[in-house]
Amino acid sequence: MQIKETANDGLKRAYTITLTAKEIDGRVDAEVAKIAPQVKMPGFRPGKVPANLVRKMHGEQLHAQSLNDMIRESVDKVMADNELRPAMQPKVELNEGYEEGKDAEISVELEILPEVEAPSTDGLEIERLTVPVSDEQVMDAIKTLADNNKSYKDAAKSKKAADGDQLIIDFVGRVDGEEFEGGKAENTPLVLGSGMFIPGFEEQLTGTKTGDKKTIEVTFPEDYQAQHLAGKKAEFDVTVQQVKVEGETTIDDEFAKNFGLDGLDKLKELMRGQLEQETAGLTRTQMKRSLLDQLASGHDFAVPQGMVDAEFEQIWTQLQQEAARSEDPEAMLKEIEDEKDDYRSIAERRVRLGLLLSEIGQKNNVQVTPNEMSMLIQQAAQQYRAEDRERFIQYVQSEPMAAAQLRAPLYEDKVVDFLFDKAEITEREVTREELEAAIEADESEEAAKPKKKAAAKKKAPAKKAAAKKDDKKSDDKPAAKKSAEKKPAAKKAPAKKAAAKKDEGEKKAPAKKAAAKKPAAKKAPAKKAAAKK
Repeated sequence: MQIKETANDGLKRAYTITLTAKEIDGRVDAEVAKIAPQVKMPGFRPGKVPANLVRKMHGEQLHAQSLNDMIRESVDKVMADNELRPAMQPKVELNEGYEEGKDAEISVELEILPEVEAPSTDGLEIERLTVPVSDEQVMDAIKTLADNNKSYKDAAKSKKAADGDQLIIDFVGRVDGEEFEGGKAENTPLVLGSGMFIPGFEEQLTGTKTGDKKTIEVTFPEDYQAQHLAGKKAEFDVTVQQVKVEGETTIDDEFAKNFGLDGLDKLKELMRGQLEQETAGLTRTQMKRSLLDQLASGHDFAVPQGMVDAEFEQIWTQLQQEAARSEDPEAMLKEIEDEKDDYRSIAERRVRLGLLLSEIGQKNNVQVTPNEMSMLIQQAAQQYRAEDRERFIQYVQSEPMAAAQLRAPLYEDKVVDFLFDKAEITEREVTREELEAAIEADESEEAAKPKKKAAAKKKAPAKKAAAKKDDKKSDDKPAAKKSAEKKPAAKKAPAKKAAAKKDEGEKKAPAKKAAAKKPAAKKAPAKKAAAKK
């Protein structure tokens, strides 16, 4: 085996590995000798089949296996001999023109992790903004709960359905005259004006009465979750079994008992706890951003561009999805396109912060325990159909990159908690509006930082392309790298710039290594066809 370094530029490395035909042939001979005792062939006693016949029968398979094993071992040797810490999975290619009986030349390209000195954890100062929960807020939340759990009573048969009324319907859907999966249901409740069904479905039922039968025509949205129905015209035969009108809801002990509670006092207690938990999440976001700003200050080391590219692609994909769902997709796409360089700078900042947090975690022996990792895998498996869960678990257990991707968010949170324990924390009581404003200010400041670094550039705007009020919930999350030994780093799904709204509903199968051939577990099936995504 011959190893030659062909590139050494910053964090980029490249090597050429030559495996001689003699080495490969010797490895194949060793494999032949290993399996020969188990080979059976008519005319020969077990274990007595000549090696040349074994090679003739299984040579092609053994050669491929031996070559793959030798390539993997040689790449591992390059990493070990040069004490390399790959940032991501190395790119390994067998050069074109290789044939059995010839030397094999393998090219290896990779980026390594930079040597990062863990910043001091001394002198951290963080202000914790807290929001007290008032009795009025608790009652407002309970009223919202009551509005979302309205009771309905049967209306007179002559009552024509209007917005706010509930219909109990049976329906059968057809596309091109054929029934389709998920397009049929019985005794389905539907509140007119709720927007729960695809556009045009509910509107055509306005004015119907108990016992009415109606055929309605609709078109599935172009972005409908079931791709075979997207953009298709459909007919639904609908039978209105009952028109119901909203009943009065009294917030009292009986109302609370509908939720399995002892009474209204218990419901208030639980609702207060939920509100406190929600504001605590906002407080953590504000504290974390303050912490990350302090860590990022004074650290401007080079980061692997492959990690930045991966981080940017996640941010960019999310922004494009946000734009596609906006009222004016074309204008939104143009706006984010104008700020593309800013998003790449933020991706670089997140990667750099991830490396800093990882170094702090390793230096201070922050660990994700096997039990915690097992729980993470089990929780992630619940995203998938029951028949796919075991396959997903096996996939994560066999793919270090996939496991690292799951592990990274928890590891990052544990490092952040460690730093919170080290920091001097002062508290200040504020309103929820003030807390949200502080988070928005941090978002705007982060957006502006990449441009501040270039004196000739204009200042970044405070409001970004797809900014929405409820984006305040998203954390400023760095791209956490894998913190274990000297193995490739793993990227996590980044929290987006203030512009990008976190979509809690979308789950993705884990990213696979470049050479992996195992399929990722499928997502759970889409909901029934008539229901809107």
